[in-house]
Amino acid sequence: MKPIYLLLIACLAMRMSHAQELAGRVADARTREALPGVSVNLVAAGKGCMSNAQGQYQLPVAAGPDTLKISYVGYITRKIPASAVAEMPVIYLEASSTNLNEVIVSSSREKQRRTEAPVAISTISPQALQETKATTLDKVLNKVSGVYMVDLGNEQHTMAIRQPIGYKSLFLYLEDGIPIRTVGDFNHNALIEVNMAALRNIEVIRGPASSLYGSEAVGGAVNFITAAPTLVPTAKVQLEASNWGYKRTDFSVSDTKRKAGFFVGGYYADQRNGYMDHSDFHKLAVTARTDVQLNERNKWTTTASLINYKTDQTGGLDSAHFFAKDYRNFQTFSYREVKALRIRSTLDHAWNSSNHTSVTAFFRHSTIGQNPFYAIRDIRNTLKARGEINSDAFYSYGVIAQHKKDFNWKQASLIAGVSADYSPATYHANYIDITKDAAGYYAGYKATDSVLTSYRVGLLNTAVYTQFAFAPVENMRVVAALRYDRMDYDFNNHLPPSAFTGAPSERNNFNALTPKLGLTYNLQRNRGLYANYSRGFAPPNISELYRGVKVPVLKSATYDNYEAGGWFAFARQKGYVDVSVYQMKGTNEIISVRDADGSYTNQNAGATTHRGVEWNVRYTPLNALFLRTSGTYARHIFDAYTENGKTYNNNEMNGAPKWITNTEITWKPAFLKGFRIGGEWQHISGYYMDAANTAWYKGYDLFNIRTGYQWKGFECWLNCMNVGDQLYATTAEKSAYGKSYRIGPRQTFNFGVAYTFVGKK
Repeated sequence: MKPIYLLLIACLAMRMSHAQELAGRVADARTREALPGVSVNLVAAGKGCMSNAQGQYQLPVAAGPDTLKISYVGYITRKIPASAVAEMPVIYLEASSTNLNEVIVSSSREKQRRTEAPVAISTISPQALQETKATTLDKVLNKVSGVYMVDLGNEQHTMAIRQPIGYKSLFLYLEDGIPIRTVGDFNHNALIEVNMAALRNIEVIRGPASSLYGSEAVGGAVNFITAAPTLVPTAKVQLEASNWGYKRTDFSVSDTKRKAGFFVGGYYADQRNGYMDHSDFHKLAVTARTDVQLNERNKWTTTASLINYKTDQTGGLDSAHFFAKDYRNFQTFSYREVKALRIRSTLDHAWNSSNHTSVTAFFRHSTIGQNPFYAIRDIRNTLKARGEINSDAFYSYGVIAQHKKDFNWKQASLIAGVSADYSPATYHANYIDITKDAAGYYAGYKATDSVLTSYRVGLLNTAVYTQFAFAPVENMRVVAALRYDRMDYDFNNHLPPSAFTGAPSERNNFNALTPKLGLTYNLQRNRGLYANYSRGFAPPNISELYRGVKVPVLKSATYDNYEAGGWFAFARQKGYVDVSVYQMKGTNEIISVRDADGSYTNQNAGATTHRGVEWNVRYTPLNALFLRTSGTYARHIFDAYTENGKTYNNNEMNGAPKWITNTEITWKPAFLKGFRIGGEWQHISGYYMDAANTAWYKGYDLFNIRTGYQWKGFECWLNCMNVGDQLYATTAEKSAYGKSYRIGPRQTFNFGVAYTFVGKK
C-alpha cells in the first residue's frame, strides 16, 4: 500500500502546486484580440513574465497577499489583487487616448514604438473607428493631420496628402502592408475596395514611403489593418439608416480555439432616392481571416476579401445650378461597377530571439466597368455628345519575403526584403453616341461597335529593399533605408495604328533607387525629435503611357522630401502634441499637353514645391472630456509649369487649400456611463480653381455632431453631419468647359443600433 500512498501524495502535491499558480490571458478591451508581449508582474513577490503570442501568461504565487500589475505599451496599466485573478480568465486592457508610445507597423513592416520611427505617421485607433460610426472613410481619415480625403459620393474619392486635390496616383493604399491594387494601374479611387467593417485600425504615413513600400507612395501611404480573431467568442450585428435613403447592415463573428482563430466580417450598404437624382449605389464587402499559431515559432495568417460594388455617377454642377442649390444631375446613365477579390497568406517564423522571417503570397483580381461621366464630350452647336463604356481588369500573383535580424551591438537591427508582382491587365472601351435635351441634360446614349481602346499589358513589378537601424549614442536612433524598384510593361495593342488608341505594341521599363535617412532623439520625460530625408517616385501608369496614338517617351516623376518634427507630453501626461514641418520638391511631373492638331500627348514637364507644417494635439483635461485638433498649413507652388502653351511659373497650384484643420471635442459624463456626445469642425480654406489662378473657391466650414449610448452589449447612436445644411463643394475646378463644383452632402442624420455578444472561456 505504501507505493499507492506515495502516488496520492505526489498527485496532491502537484494539484496544490498548480493551485499556487496564476494563469490567464491578456486582451484588448475593445477589439478582444490577444496581446502578446504584455508585462505581467507580482509586485510584492518581485516576479514577472511576458504574455506569449496568444496572450497567455503564467506565474507562480508566493505566500501572502499580493498585487498583479499588467502593463503594455500604449495601454493603461491595471493593478488587480492576486486573489481576484482566479475569477478573471481574461484580463482586458484599455488603450490610452493620449498615448505617446503606441505600437505601429507601417514604418518598418515590423512592430515598433511610434517614438522610434523618424517619419510623420498617425494612427486611427479602434476606438475612433467604432465611435465615429463612419459611413465613408473620409469621416475618419480627415481626422489625421495633413490629410484631406475628398468625398466624391457613394464611397468614391480622391486624396490630398502633402499634395493638392487631384486624380494622380501619388498615394499608396495598402491592406496589411500589401497594395490594394497593383502598382502601375489606376489607383486614385482604390479605397472603394476597402471593407470598413473588417478594420482594426488605420496607419497613415505622410510623405514618401518608397524605401519600403515602392512607388506611388509620394504624398503618403495609408495602411488598413484588418481585425484579428478575438480571444473569446464574439458576434456583432449592426443596423443603420439615414434620412436620405441610405441603409447599411454590418456583421462580424470571431473566436479562437486553442491555437487557431478566425474572423468573418462585412457589410451591405444601399442608397436609394438621395438628395441628388441618379445617385443610387450598393456595396457588399466580406472579409475572412484565420490565424493559426502552429507552434511557438511559427504563425500562419490568411485573409480573403470580396467586394461587389456598383454606383450611379454624379458629375459636377455648373455655377448657376450649384449656387441655386439645384440638385438635379446632368448625368442620367453614367455608372461605375467594381468587383474585387484579394487573398493573402503569410507565414511568420522566429528562428530565435534575434532572427525573424515572414513570407507572404498574394492574389488579386479586380474589374472596373464604367460609363464614366468624365469621358463625355459635347459636340459643339449640337444636342449631341460623345462618350465611352470601358472595362479595366487585372489579375495579380505576387510574393513578399522579408527577414529581420537584431544585433547585440548598439541596439542594431537589419531588415531586408524582396517582392515580385506579376499583374497582366486588360483595357477595352467602346464609343457611344449621346443625346442631350435643350436644358443641357444628357438624356440617353446609343451603343456602337466602334472600339476606342483594346489592349493587354503584362505588368511585372520587382523590388529589393533594406533598412538598417542602430543607436550610435544613448537616446539617439538612426535609420537608413534603400529600395530598388523595376517595373516592366509588355504592351500588346489589339487595334491598328489609325485607331484612337493606336500606340504600337512594345515593351517599356522604369526603375528607380529610392533612399531614406532619418533619426530620432529622445529628450526624456516623453519628449523627442526626429528628422528625415526621403525620395519618392511615381512611374507612368498604364493609362498615361498607352492612351494615345503613340507611345510617348516618359520618365518617372521624382520627389525629394525633407522634414523634421517632434512630440511631447504635457499636463502630467494628459496631453500629447505631435508636429512636423516639411519641404518636398517634385520634378518630371507628368502632364497632358495639347498638340497643334488638337490631340493630346503625355509628356514630362514642370517642377513643383510643396512645403508646410502639420500638427496633432490631444488633451484630456478631465476624465470625461477629450479634446483633439489636427491640421496643416501648406503652400503648393508651380516652379515650372506649362499648360496648353501657357507658362504658369510661380503660380499657386490649383486645388491646393492652404489651411486644412479638423477639431473635435467629446464628453463622456461619469454620471451616465456609456453615453458620449461630440462635436467636430472641419475647415477647408479657399484655393484657386485653375493653374492660371483666375478663379477662386472660398472653401468651407463643416460642423458635425455625434452622440451614442452603450449599455453592456447594446449600442445606439445618432449622428448629424453638416449640421447647418451648408452648401459646399468637395472639389471646385475651372477648365475650358467652365466651372464645375462637386456638391458636398447635405444635412444628414444617421441613426443606428448594434448588439455585440461576447462569450466566456
